[in-house]
Amino acid sequence: MKFIDEFRSSDLAQTLLKKIAGVNDSNKHYRLMEFCGGHTHVIFRHALQQLLPDNIEFIHGPGCPVCVLPIARLDKALALAAQPDVIFCSYGDMLRVPASHKRSLFSARAQGADVRVVYSPLDALALAEKETSKHVIFFAVGFETTTPATAFVIQQAKEKQLRNFSVYCNHVLTPAAIEAILVSELQDSENGRVNDATEKVSPVLIDGFLGPSHVSTIIGSAAYEKICERYKKPVVITGFEPLDVLQAVAMLLDQINKGEWRVLNEYHRAVSAQGNAKAQLLTQAIFTLRDKFEWRGLGFIPDSALRIKDEYKVFDAEQVFSVDVVPSREYKGCECPAVLRGAIKPLDCKLFGKPCTPENPLGSCMVSSEGACSAYWHYARSAVSHA
Repeated sequence: MKFIDEFRSSDLAQTLLKKIAGVNDSNKHYRLMEFCGGHTHVIFRHALQQLLPDNIEFIHGPGCPVCVLPIARLDKALALAAQPDVIFCSYGDMLRVPASHKRSLFSARAQGADVRVVYSPLDALALAEKETSKHVIFFAVGFETTTPATAFVIQQAKEKQLRNFSVYCNHVLTPAAIEAILVSELQDSENGRVNDATEKVSPVLIDGFLGPSHVSTIIGSAAYEKICERYKKPVVITGFEPLDVLQAVAMLLDQINKGEWRVLNEYHRAVSAQGNAKAQLLTQAIFTLRDKFEWRGLGFIPDSALRIKDEYKVFDAEQVFSVDVVPSREYKGCECPAVLRGAIKPLDCKLFGKPCTPENPLGSCMVSSEGACSAYWHYARSAVSHA
């Protein structure tokens, strides 16, 4: 396929592997976190870990928007979906993510809630224009990549003067998550950041990051410079093809060996230093920072998520509807929080494969096409005896 085959060339892969071998220091153990779940699936689909020297290890990060949403936010989604005369619209993968007591939007629909799958927030907006006797709520999730589209539909709803449309906003910010991972231990709740059980969390040892692709097209590569400087960790913005990943590995190893910590852009065919200015301005017009927001596995992180500005509060589902949820915990034994912060691998979870499978997901990481557990299930099940 034109423009794709060249990024999957076996000859070029061999050239890059020789390049990696040339910069690899066999006396070091390199720990490279691929932040984005899309990279995790590329690594497994093309068996990149097996092609690399044993001292180069991929650490799987929290870059899966479905996975990082905590149970409390899912419980609130279920409460909103249960409101009278509400049509609750969501992307398909969110319907299967388990909330408290293994409930999900799928089970809510089975019990009578009007839950519908949409492929774009514009689908939800069109539904609100059609179903004027109902209130349509769009379940907005995602990193900076999907945020501008949500901002656009809120802007459109205001221009169209729709009063039966609102957004349940769960947009989160990538640099804040990377920084949270690099903090040696999470602070207590008085300082605005706690983990799920309010205990100390062991630091995850990371030498460098494969920076996200799609997010970086919006926020630009320069958005990571302060993190690199503060924590002395290199970041290489990486494309989604196997040769992109191999090239990024070579670039990271070279920096680590030299004791450098710069932001480099391997994905220059799509990412610029400053990103998409129009998308950024649209986002800034509609959203503002939350003081703090809870992430699955990372706890409450300050300035890590967006909320709808007060001037657009009539389109904020959390302002339109008053719903309370009881605090809850992860499914007993589920290690999704530890997987998301890179502390363990999916195979280290005792629930992996039995009973947790894509058909019976007990944690969010097994649901999404970007989830680390899903990647292991589809490409590495032979590594676990009970699979």
